[in-house]
Amino acid sequence: MLLRPKALRHVVSTTYNGDVAAPPTAKTPFRTLSGLPLDPVYTPKSLQGFDPARDLSVPGQFPYTRGIHESMYRGRLWTMRQFAGFATAEETNARFRYLLEQGQTGLSVAFDLPTLMGVDADHPTALGEVGKCGVAISSLADMETLFEGIPLGDVTVSMTINSPASVLWAMYLAVAEKQGVDWTRLSGTLQNDILKEYIAQKEYIYPPRPSMRLVTDSIEFATQRVPRFNPISISGYHIREAGSTAVQELAFTLRDGIEYVEHVLDRGLPVDSFAPRLSFFFNAHNDFFEEIAKYRAARKIWAYMMRDRFHAKNETSWKLRFHAQTAGCSLTWQQPRNNIVRTAIQAMAAVLGGCQSLHTNSLDEAYALPSEDAVTLALRTQQVIAYETGVTAEPDPLGGSYFVERLTLDVEAAANDYIRRIDEMGGMIPAIERGFPQSEIAQASYEYQREIERGEQVIVGVNKFTEHGEQPIDVLRIDATAETKQIERLDALKKRRSAAGVANALGALRRAAEGSENTMPYILDAVRAYATLGEVCGELKDVFGGYTETSFL
Repeated sequence: MLLRPKALRHVVSTTYNGDVAAPPTAKTPFRTLSGLPLDPVYTPKSLQGFDPARDLSVPGQFPYTRGIHESMYRGRLWTMRQFAGFATAEETNARFRYLLEQGQTGLSVAFDLPTLMGVDADHPTALGEVGKCGVAISSLADMETLFEGIPLGDVTVSMTINSPASVLWAMYLAVAEKQGVDWTRLSGTLQNDILKEYIAQKEYIYPPRPSMRLVTDSIEFATQRVPRFNPISISGYHIREAGSTAVQELAFTLRDGIEYVEHVLDRGLPVDSFAPRLSFFFNAHNDFFEEIAKYRAARKIWAYMMRDRFHAKNETSWKLRFHAQTAGCSLTWQQPRNNIVRTAIQAMAAVLGGCQSLHTNSLDEAYALPSEDAVTLALRTQQVIAYETGVTAEPDPLGGSYFVERLTLDVEAAANDYIRRIDEMGGMIPAIERGFPQSEIAQASYEYQREIERGEQVIVGVNKFTEHGEQPIDVLRIDATAETKQIERLDALKKRRSAAGVANALGALRRAAEGSENTMPYILDAVRAYATLGEVCGELKDVFGGYTETSFL
């Protein structure tokens, strides 16, 4: 991928003899996927102006370029958290139990498209989509089944849900109550990043500003009531999957983080009361060293941002903690076993970059949701890296490399340039409303695709080293009866619940949404009464309205 030329003007690169290199041309053969130029060789002269105290330090010390913990993986390995969810809550519960038995150390829930869009399985728009790209959750009853036999006080749970995040999280909290688990014992992460939905993934329900209120409500509620839970995972992953460069992914993600901090501060919470529980989620793509530089630059930028822009005093507030997932957009249906190699290399970049948790994609995900065999192999990839390669013995083993430090500085500078430009627009919401990040990503994606088509960017098995007559692989197939079963369960729930209790809870939620109260307590009351996901989101949509994006070319 190429950065547009204006984003590269400030980047200074030095050749091996210390002279400033000529500006890169369109035909420069050696550059990162973001278009950052790469020198023939790197020496101490490549780091002119580099201050080890300011730019590097040591692991566990500001600005955390080398990692947020002194011992990193010597003290504790990253959490191995495989994303899982398909068909019904019963089937996904069985997959969760299997993964825990195989050595996975955290759960990560994938929801189906109707759930992601805040509609129930019996809604007309859900037809044919129930359980297909994740698990179908329409009510608290489904969430109870999803975590049946899984002690929520003892396992961390990540939930990839955004526009209806408050509702699904309320269901999760209600399940914990039913298990007798105090909320102060719960740990995990709610994705809850609505800004990247408008930028990249497009799974939104309400307009940006009321959506930001719901996110702020959940952060405030978590700060006060669920202190060990991360109420947001500020996500660059989907920005990268939409076609951005690594620099754009980093810049837009961190600027989204700034936007969330500003909104919570406007709510009146002190920065150090909530900032330590903010978490991030990045892609792990193919450009091995640029990805490592991206993670290192992210920690550095965020540390300076929290300390100097927001005046956080707690060192924990300065530390950027992140989950990484290998790049789904890099997987190919041609020669799918090549995806095993891609995933291993990407995972190694995430580990060398200092991730706190990691998901490795499966070889068959260009075809379907992962099979049990494929997801086991993906988990084993992490375990081989952790236990057989020796890379966990040394925090930031690449620290001090002339190349890696130069690249980290260049990625940092390019990302900060984007952040400055968005600041000048008035913030991320005005930038989204004028289509700035969307058009930047679209341009980068278009240029990358053109490079593939011209053969300038080689994709093994796709535009080079191709084969004919490839052997098919076994894939997971979702039983068509999953949708019928889900609708039948939903119908039975509606018949046995208290209609009056649901109506009262939804009415109270509407009044809260129309006012300025925190909506989380009212959402909790609604799901406890077994109001469905679609009913709760529908009530909020009646108050907040829907949203249709304006296209920008």
